[in-house]
Amino acid sequence: MADKHILHMLSPLRHVSPFDVNMALDAGFDAVLPYAGVSLEEVAGLVQDAIFSRPPQLAIKTGIFIGGRDAIVALDMARAARQAMVPPFGASVFTDPAGAFTTAAAMAAKTARLLPMEGQRVAVFGATGVVGFAAGVIAAQRGARVTLVGHDGVARVARSAAEIGARFGLAVESADGGTAAAQADVLARSDIVFCAGRAGTQILSRAQVAAAAHLLLVCDLNAVPPAGIEGLGARDDGVALAGWTLGIGPLAIGHIKYKTEFALFRRMIEAETPVNADLADAFDVARALVG
Repeated sequence: MADKHILHMLSPLRHVSPFDVNMALDAGFDAVLPYAGVSLEEVAGLVQDAIFSRPPQLAIKTGIFIGGRDAIVALDMARAARQAMVPPFGASVFTDPAGAFTTAAAMAAKTARLLPMEGQRVAVFGATGVVGFAAGVIAAQRGARVTLVGHDGVARVARSAAEIGARFGLAVESADGGTAAAQADVLARSDIVFCAGRAGTQILSRAQVAAAAHLLLVCDLNAVPPAGIEGLGARDDGVALAGWTLGIGPLAIGHIKYKTEFALFRRMIEAETPVNADLADAFDVARALVG
């Protein structure tokens, strides 16, 4: 009975995501233990409690999952978890706050199937959220020229851009998208749009997309009507939306997101040594799934 695969799920929120709990169990973990309201200072103690309770050879059967809804907090917690390991005692660590890292990876992978991102001008609407942040990082890592677009001015997205620069060494720009005129200005100098706004909120109209002379591809993550991009169907997958602009809808992206998270949980279970899974790993898995 000592060979069970056990996953400890840490979140700074009041609740651990039921979505992630279900996914982990369906992927094959024998036990999933949620820890809610976890502070950064508590991570090391919880991790060391987990690893010291089992002999080193069972390290590969122990996993740590970092959730929540804040990318920066999650990255800090993941780093604290990794630093808490005391070889030969260890555990695998998978970071996916609000499912954002796997969602952003799926959107980027679907994009890369249609267009190489290197050198492309990518605008991320809804960039103050955790998915928008993650999508900006992945696109910049793939060589895109990324602009984070704010709906309430430029201050918050500018802070996110600075954080991406400090943590990942990537140059990311920021822009205001709080008015139709400001959105039009961003669209006029964009090749690709990632729309990661609030559920049930239209951000861009079909007319705005049609008027953007250089726009090649738009992606929307909002599956709650109305669509974040007017006229884009939830299941659209490279469908012409306006002129030569193609569109990818939320369910086409969500299908790959689901498979990516599942695959990373399976990687933890099947690994012969402890593994770490982060944004780059999520993209690599999603890209392989997309083909």
